[in-house]
Amino acid sequence: MTIATKRGHDPIPLSSLAFWTSTAEEREPSFRELRRDRPVSWHPPFEGALVPDLDPDGGYWAVVRHADVMAVSRNPELFCSGRGVMFEDIPQFVADAAQSFLQADAPRHTKLRRLVSTAFTPRQVARIEAQIVRQAATIVDDLLAGPAEFDFVHAVSKRLPMWTVSDMMGVPLDDRQPVVTAADSMVSWNDPEVQAGRDPLQVLTDSLIALHGHARALAEARRADPADDVMTALVQAEVDGERLTDDEICAFFVLLSVAGNDTTRNTISHGMKALCDNPDQRALLTEHFDAHIGTAVEELVRWATPVMTFRRTATADTELGGQPITAGDKVVMFYSAANRDETAFPDADRFDVTRHPNEHVGYGGGGPHFCMGASLARRQLRAIFGELLHRVPSLELGPPELLVGNFIHGVTRMPGRYTPSR
Repeated sequence: MTIATKRGHDPIPLSSLAFWTSTAEEREPSFRELRRDRPVSWHPPFEGALVPDLDPDGGYWAVVRHADVMAVSRNPELFCSGRGVMFEDIPQFVADAAQSFLQADAPRHTKLRRLVSTAFTPRQVARIEAQIVRQAATIVDDLLAGPAEFDFVHAVSKRLPMWTVSDMMGVPLDDRQPVVTAADSMVSWNDPEVQAGRDPLQVLTDSLIALHGHARALAEARRADPADDVMTALVQAEVDGERLTDDEICAFFVLLSVAGNDTTRNTISHGMKALCDNPDQRALLTEHFDAHIGTAVEELVRWATPVMTFRRTATADTELGGQPITAGDKVVMFYSAANRDETAFPDADRFDVTRHPNEHVGYGGGGPHFCMGASLARRQLRAIFGELLHRVPSLELGPPELLVGNFIHGVTRMPGRYTPSR
């Protein structure tokens, strides 16, 4: 096996924008080569990073095997989050304002996560789950009442997560679309269409100002007039005599607005396209929905891998996948590559709604940063696919238009059509 060193960059251009303009299928041969020959490889800083890497030997280790991604995720003492979690460096004010406990290590991570988790009481979770079922049915009602040709992302994928998160937090109806637009921009600042002539940093700054403005106004409203929503629970949350500050509430609002919208939305888009492209799997799931929806949801997330990368930083000299790692080195986990690892998923390139076991890393690889909203996302996927498969059996989807970027595996548009029943 060829061992990469920090003296030379790997020839596969993971750091180029061009690499991330290709499709997941087009990127997979490169990841397959790395998994086989160079599972931990050294690469230059990402092109177009918001904060230039001034280190003459700067770069990062790319981790592409499932076992190694799990090892990094589950060892936060050795691979920390507090020095950055995005593929490339971002300004500190952006990290502080947008990432909440995502870019934090114990004990701060533990404190913030405990405070936030107190807002998700059994009563709140039950209320949210009941809303999801109603919302999924209404979305398909509206789809069937509209034109037979449509944009699937606009008509279906983005509606359920946007609706769920907005209801959870208590966002007023008039504020919901501006919140979603700002949240979208937070993960698509590299996309020329989103930039619309603006500097990427300006895109992020504008989005943060908008989201923090909505969050502060909502927090003040709930302190004065409590309601049955998560924002009320957040402003009232207390653990060991500590409460969340306004800045912490705003950062969590940004995190939930982004993560709660984009990950589920793109799993719905990629997942429905996979079912259309694999009619045998679609027929099997439709006919035996209750028997297979549990495993199907996990396969939909593995196949979509809506979050493609996350970063850690080595806190001490160590070794990973046979490669020496030096304290301070950046380590980027490529979830897209890990979720197609042949050693973890037999016949990994096959979409299989009955796949079991399926220890994908679509919600992270475990450890303290495992996705807090995973169970909620599973409930959303179960509800919307139940409605689509049984009520729109003639649904067909065309080629998706993909978001440019290395973080979210986003679908911006995807043409859909169905045959109206007589």
